[in-house]
Amino acid sequence: MSMTDPIADMLTRIRNAVRIKAEKVDVPASRMKLEVAKILKEEGFIKAYKILKDKRQGILRIVLKYMDNENVISGLKRVSKPGRRIYVNRGEIPRVMGGVGIAILTTSRGIVSDKVCRQEGVGGEVICYVW
Repeated sequence: MSMTDPIADMLTRIRNAVRIKAEKVDVPASRMKLEVAKILKEEGFIKAYKILKDKRQGILRIVLKYMDNENVISGLKRVSKPGRRIYVNRGEIPRVMGGVGIAILTTSRGIVSDKVCRQEGVGGEVICYVW
């Protein structure tokens, strides 16, 4: 059975794993999910990620990060959905939680965080917010 929104599924799996304080979470792999995981690692929201080989698709294993037994990720929100795409230009890039969180966008330069979008002066489709 095909999934209509694999990014929302990934975010939900991470959200559920954080709630039960799991050490890691496995997600079916794709290039877009790998790029989102890379941004989460660069911004310090997760410890690590790696691709595990599977017969068909591969599995993206995400190792979650906790500080003093508290969640580093306190919230995840899917913004642009398959039924309603949300685009912003370079002047409308959102600040998440007053700059504490990040927005992940897909742009003409690839999948990047809101900070990179501001530096490069590009807008795009807002994938999700993480705080």
